[in-house]
Amino acid sequence: MRIERFEDIDAWQLARELTRRAYGMTKGAKFARDFGLKGQIQDAAGSSMHNIAEGFDSETNPEFVRFLRYAKRFCTEVQSELYVALDQQYITKAEFQDVYDHAGRTRAAIRGFIKYLLAYKQGQLKKGNLER
Repeated sequence: MRIERFEDIDAWQLARELTRRAYGMTKGAKFARDFGLKGQIQDAAGSSMHNIAEGFDSETNPEFVRFLRYAKRFCTEVQSELYVALDQQYITKAEFQDVYDHAGRTRAAIRGFIKYLLAYKQGQLKKGNLER
């Protein structure tokens, strides 16, 4: 698969779905009133997606990898925040598991993409020439 835009990156597509799920989950009546946690989990999920997109415009692979590592960390942050939501009974165990697992899949895809980029020397991959 040829990657010409950040939207072509599988990890970005998974991060977008993670963001959609996080926003949907936080619409529940109890959750919606906890503005701090609601904003935190929405921001973390969105940041996973946005860092992949921002990194795509990096000038070098090491810089792109740096952004991907941030994106991966935000997936872990979402997972941690899910425990708070579960403990406060804002979400069900099923909702927790669904979003937790999706965050894990997203993190794994980002990790795989990082490994792919690290396999090449700096500057060897350029936008429009990324192939997997």
